[in-house]
Amino acid sequence: MIPTRRATGPAGLVGALLVISALVAGACGSGDATGAPPPAVVPEGFATAAVVVVGPDGERLDRCVHLADTPALRARGLMGVTDLGGADGMLFVFDDDTVGGFWMKNTVLPLSLAYLDTDGAIVSTVDMAPCPAGADCPGYPPAGPYRRALEVPQGALASFGLVDGARLELTGADCALPG
Repeated sequence: MIPTRRATGPAGLVGALLVISALVAGACGSGDATGAPPPAVVPEGFATAAVVVVGPDGERLDRCVHLADTPALRARGLMGVTDLGGADGMLFVFDDDTVGGFWMKNTVLPLSLAYLDTDGAIVSTVDMAPCPAGADCPGYPPAGPYRRALEVPQGALASFGLVDGARLELTGADCALPG
């Protein structure tokens, strides 16, 4: 609300300063009164899954990911998440080949996405920018049909092991997250 008349006198000045302080504190969103950052939001309700990335040279890298394997979990994905909770990423698994793109609605972490075919080979990759609530979020379409999609922190596909010629295998086993 914007006041329609100017505050005058000591009481009006104090009131105006309180309103300004509240607006600044709300805009900064800096956690609690001690200045501590807000707690991390980790994915909840997702199983974990062990995956193996087989590099072009045959090197095998073991990874642990959150698993989004139902329509409800795939729809929620990493919305509102600020910390992966020790996982290396989130793997979206589909029953059949699909061509629908991803978007970043209500997602606060910048992410890189790899679309993967039935054999776990890369169809295409893309870096995606956060998109706050109420914004017109762009879509990120794949280059072709895919069966799985992997989201990792932006720029981490190579360190995850997903480079040209690599393949991702879902082992079917749970994995333990640190902590």
